[in-house]
Amino acid sequence: MNFEEFKNQLRNCRDCEHFGIKPKHFERKEKSEKSAKIVQISQEPSRGASESGKPFLDRSGPTLIKWYDISRESFLDPKLFYITGMAHCYSPDKKVRTKLQQTCSKKWLRQELSFLNPHLYIIIGERAANFLFPRRNFTELVFQKLVFKNRTAFVLPHPSPANKKWFKENPRFESDRLNDIRKVVHEAIQPNENV
Repeated sequence: MNFEEFKNQLRNCRDCEHFGIKPKHFERKEKSEKSAKIVQISQEPSRGASESGKPFLDRSGPTLIKWYDISRESFLDPKLFYITGMAHCYSPDKKVRTKLQQTCSKKWLRQELSFLNPHLYIIIGERAANFLFPRRNFTELVFQKLVFKNRTAFVLPHPSPANKKWFKENPRFESDRLNDIRKVVHEAIQPNENV
């Protein structure tokens, strides 16, 4: 199976109907380029992303772009960022979201990643980190030098304002770790960078 065939299978997936959700896949996936320089993996599209087809339209988006120190145009450029998640559909129900992430990631995510060969992986949030780096302490992962599929990888806390307790307990993330992340992000997206 090639990448286009994979995307077609993913587009036609109806597994979330078992959880009472009408399938609405993240439309930006259609524009994703498997040659993107950075693969970003999070939990699932937010409500805003699901409705608009554009990622991180909520308050988390500007924070994430600020962390990378890039423009929103660069972040939305499918040649630079391939954005995916453990689940591809959004549910307003937290318990259903967890089940979707577990089901969808096992069925689709590893297969999806097998088509990609980026310079850098960025894994956002504890659930995505636990899936890709099982039985590892999340906070330790954030501060460790990581390799995933023979490429540099960073684990980031979720940029949601709801995560403020973690940021308060780990001030080194913003004071020190972000500099490492920015440096590698900029190296990965040059010479196309438009910050």
